Amino acid sequence: MLVHNMRVALVHDYLTQFGGGERVLSALCEMFPEAPIYTLIYDEKGTGGAFKNREIHTSFLQKIPGSKKYFRGLIWLMPLAIEQFDFAAFDAVISVSHSYGKGIITKPTTKHICYCLTPIRYLWPAPRLLASEGRDARFLNTVSRPILNYLKKWDYRAAQRVDYFISNSENVRQRIKKYYNCESEIIYSPVETEKFYISSEPKDYFLMVGRMVPYKRFDIAIKAFNKLPQEELLIIGDWPFYSKLKAMTKVKTKNIKFLGKISDSELPKYYASCQALIFPQEEDFGLVPLEAMASGRPVIAFRAGGALETVIENKTGLFFDEQKTEHLLRAIQSFRNLKYNPQEIRKHSQLFDKEIFKSKVLDFLNTLTRGVKDVIIKKGGV
Repeated sequence: MLVHNMRVALVHDYLTQFGGGERVLSALCEMFPEAPIYTLIYDEKGTGGAFKNREIHTSFLQKIPGSKKYFRGLIWLMPLAIEQFDFAAFDAVISVSHSYGKGIITKPTTKHICYCLTPIRYLWPAPRLLASEGRDARFLNTVSRPILNYLKKWDYRAAQRVDYFISNSENVRQRIKKYYNCESEIIYSPVETEKFYISSEPKDYFLMVGRMVPYKRFDIAIKAFNKLPQEELLIIGDWPFYSKLKAMTKVKTKNIKFLGKISDSELPKYYASCQALIFPQEEDFGLVPLEAMASGRPVIAFRAGGALETVIENKTGLFFDEQKTEHLLRAIQSFRNLKYNPQEIRKHSQLFDKEIFKSKVLDFLNTLTRGVKDVIIKKGGV
């Protein structure tokens, strides 16, 4: 049975915002225009209406008051909720998951392919409270260790139900192997490179883009630019630590500007006009550096995580070795002495283009349907 004749369903953990995982789902929606979406909780406004014309099935969690906003407070119910969906009518289900979406239950005749964004961060390597998630930390600080340990055991069992894993990076491939003892095929997350462009006259500011949560380490950059009053830093993003981070800036310098959340249509001009993107966090993969590179702009990145697979040192950017202000300061100073070719940077980003992602996913699915076992990467090995 060829892919275009397959009855396919799509699964996502919860659709409450529009980030990297939702962009993967959006690309899959283009590939399978008739496929319904199953998700624990759906917020049309939170996702910017990206899926408003799709057939969407939600779990019983959708009916709980406040679930769209405080969905992380329902993590203890998510295993039960995700297991309630019925996929008997489908030949294949593709889940895009960083948490509970992988836990669906399918019949033996229905193949489950999980595009894994990461094993659940707060469960592996050891259960820990999500203090870094901001406003939900108050609830999570009351979650007992037995509940987190239960979720970890459930998550491991859920991973064993998956027929085939796809990982979004080598970084995540290694984590899937280590924590789930499952093999996976690497297909990098899609970047819509055609939305971005090279500017002939970049301006003299540095840029940061992303949700303001602690692990993204906006604080490092703010401290660094407080010591570089002659350099300008623009920060795009909001929620939930906006006020705290803004309070860290020195009033007298005025070289750090918070632009808040801007539209996707406005974002390319900020990428195209910056000197470089500042990327001090460790991500599982990370689309933001590739969006900057699609604009021909280099990246100053922390040497860890997905950036190691997307940034080529001294060609598309440079690294700093520790998440400390002084290390970032030295990297910025080094950057000023280097020259980059915007065309070469953009060309590199196109290796991660959305059309390449779609082509590789189709190749992978066609391989499965042809039953070519010598090239199939299966759960637990071939």
